[in-house]
Amino acid sequence: MAKKSIEPNDVEKPEESMGCAGSNIKQAVINGFNIITQVETGLVTLARSTFSDTLSATGSVANEAVSVTRDVLKGTFAAAEEAGTGILDSTKSIAKGIVLGVSDVGGDLIGAAAQTARTAVKGAADVGADVAVVARRAVEGILEATRDIGGNVEEVAKVAVGGAIDAAGTIGESAVKAVRNILVGVVEGAKDVAGAALPKPREKNGK
Repeated sequence: MAKKSIEPNDVEKPEESMGCAGSNIKQAVINGFNIITQVETGLVTLARSTFSDTLSATGSVANEAVSVTRDVLKGTFAAAEEAGTGILDSTKSIAKGIVLGVSDVGGDLIGAAAQTARTAVKGAADVGADVAVVARRAVEGILEATRDIGGNVEEVAKVAVGGAIDAAGTIGESAVKAVRNILVGVVEGAKDVAGAALPKPREKNGK
């Protein structure tokens, strides 16, 4: 009896293993993401401790919070001028650290959120960075910190978005539009603030 011929496609092939190049890239990507995570965590901790330590040293939380917020962000933008605006991806971590620092010293979370968003947008414009992207990163950091400390996310979102849009208004109408459009995505991505943070700015600017 003739044996049935076996076609090449009928043979079960062992699963192809990843080559050396693929393995190297895989490990490099994993290491890169781990480093990024470590840097972001470190920046949050640095901004948080810098903010809370400075205010604790002055002994005047209410009077100094605004100036310290500005100073911390100015340091970030000064770094961007020297190292390149790509470093402004760290705005989220810095903003988060500021809000956590405010919470640590019992400061005005609402005021700090508005000031942080406002200063971030103005600082981005000063160094020629994309104000919309920086606004998004700042607001993301503010909201993330607010969730972490159990704050009123909806109220904080309102003032943070409002602060960013107000600051954009000092730059120009195109900046206002860009900031508003990108923050719609940030707010709509958070169910607890959707529909709450953006109506006021729309009514103010839209006719």
